[in-house]
Amino acid sequence: MFFDTHVHFDRFVADGSFSELLERAGEAKINKMVAIGGSPEANALSLKLAEEHPAVLLGCAGYDRDLATEKYDLAGLRAFVANPLVRAVGETGLDYYYTAETATEQKKLFAENLALAADFKKPVVVHTRDADEDTLSLLKDYARDWKGDAARLGVLHCFTRDTTFAREILDLGLMISFSGIVTFANAASLREVVSYIPDDRLLIETDSPYLAPVPIRGKSNEPAFVVHVAKQLAELRGKSIDSIASLTAQNARMLFAL
Repeated sequence: MFFDTHVHFDRFVADGSFSELLERAGEAKINKMVAIGGSPEANALSLKLAEEHPAVLLGCAGYDRDLATEKYDLAGLRAFVANPLVRAVGETGLDYYYTAETATEQKKLFAENLALAADFKKPVVVHTRDADEDTLSLLKDYARDWKGDAARLGVLHCFTRDTTFAREILDLGLMISFSGIVTFANAASLREVVSYIPDDRLLIETDSPYLAPVPIRGKSNEPAFVVHVAKQLAELRGKSIDSIASLTAQNARMLFAL
């Protein structure tokens, strides 16, 4: 059984394909998925789906970097995070690729999300792009303040960096999740990182509907396709796909306190 740790369901609900997507996920033996938040609307949808499908979907709530320059409601986010069906805070983080000019605001918002995660002892789902130094700095503060299970700080999702950055993330105590990017032809350097991640820190995701893996790259992604990510990791780590499915699912269950 597979565990897709990062899915954006908004588009599938909006276009009416959500039920069929769940059916295909079940047929592909994906039996757990995290419905990612990131905005008031995404948080509300994540909680709604977790309430309607508690055996399959986990809730997640956070404020992502896109809200950094907007007026956001931290009390409202706190109410979401307090709900027992919300298993993690996120996604949240820093992205300087497109909006480096909002770095100050992004760091403030990220720090506020991390403080909530520490308060509620729920793991954080981290996005980072072209912001390694600031991401590590804020995560170091978060790890210092964390009073929960040392193995449940969070996950750096959709990992795309090098072994050096992976080592720093692992040293802080976070997990690392790989998406369909690891299957791309131009991701040879990323594939070199895969074998470096310890078994007990490894996760898989689709980041649906984005980043469809080879061999369906270019199409809309969905949880059923996380099997292709697992297959690539199995080849790179010299393991069976069943063992990758098992260990990543076990890690996810631990991270999200199932």
